[in-house]
Amino acid sequence: MAKRHLISGLDIGSGTIKILVAQKKPKQEELEILSFVEKNSSGVRSGVVVEPNEVTKIIKEILKETEAQINQKINSVYVNIGGCHVFSIASRGLVSVSRADQKISQEDVERVLQAAQTISLPSNKEILDVFSREFIIDGERGIKEAIGLRGVRLEAEVLALGGFGPYIKNLTEAVLNSGLEIDDLVFSPIASSRAVLTPKEKELGVALLDIGAKSTGMAIFEQGNLIHLVILPIGSGHITNDIAVGLKCDVDLAERIKLEFGSVFFQGNDKKEKIKLREGESLVFSKKQLARIIEPRILEIFREANKELKKISYQGKLPGGIVLTGGGSKIPKIRDLAKKEFRLPCRLGFPKEFSSFQNDPRFSLVCGLVLIGNDIESESQSLAKGFWKKIGNKIKKFFKIFIP
Repeated sequence: MAKRHLISGLDIGSGTIKILVAQKKPKQEELEILSFVEKNSSGVRSGVVVEPNEVTKIIKEILKETEAQINQKINSVYVNIGGCHVFSIASRGLVSVSRADQKISQEDVERVLQAAQTISLPSNKEILDVFSREFIIDGERGIKEAIGLRGVRLEAEVLALGGFGPYIKNLTEAVLNSGLEIDDLVFSPIASSRAVLTPKEKELGVALLDIGAKSTGMAIFEQGNLIHLVILPIGSGHITNDIAVGLKCDVDLAERIKLEFGSVFFQGNDKKEKIKLREGESLVFSKKQLARIIEPRILEIFREANKELKKISYQGKLPGGIVLTGGGSKIPKIRDLAKKEFRLPCRLGFPKEFSSFQNDPRFSLVCGLVLIGNDIESESQSLAKGFWKKIGNKIKKFFKIFIP
């Protein structure tokens, strides 16, 4: 059988670790899913790899199962990076146009973006990615594409994204030690955004909230640009813990109760629910009691998100509204509470380019990783191969420096 070109996404989360493998078939728009494997996570705390050896072990198990399913070896993956150590900083770069005819070249754009990355940071913090917001040519603002235009002075406003060096090292070490290469590290909210947001929403102004197990990723877009990114230290796992304390039951049962009976609001008759436990015991609770446990924690997530919007002066000012995704967005009536709290339109976000996952927001992140991988590889094929080969080599060299 001919070797297929695979695009693989590896989502390393606090609750589970997932890998999705797909291929692009000629003359077909939708990627074909070849394999999906998911296992309970270990060695990850609040989206951060704290025990690389534990994570490596799980990745190896997932790889073995995946490669058996597709009958082909996986060499590299697109990997998410999350955790509250992630940060975003607005920055600006300035250069003089180098050519005598004052025509802005690719080299000028690269230099100005490099200049924008000259940010004073503690030695243990690292910039991993830069997103240009606009170019400014001789004082003229709002320029999206500068190459080919004429000018003397070129400026770039960017959003730089980075994280805590030791945590980045833990993540890359866990993946590389499993025998995989890293095609790219993608910030978790950006991956989820790729899977669920529309170009129109990003143009109008929209905030994505990806509610994971132990953290909530937030990405805000306007005019098609990423303008803010943050990861909040609260997730749906905290709701499970609250239920365990409130109903005096173990965490596994609390998770089951949350998924089967949980809701943000309570309406109707407050009937009692009864779950049989081992040894003839039962747990009795009411849905009203459960809603009173769940609602405050969801409100806490939304209020922390609203603080971020207020910080950048976008509170109540996003015509595209709020898009909720991730496993925590599956709680009934969460959209109604979001509309009330944010005072904006709100919808649930599902992976829009994978029919197999189109009804489950839990898979937005891993689907987004594969879609971003496909975007990068499709673009690289349409541009000068030599330039993109250099970029690819730089990426691989960067991640190899973390091998012990």
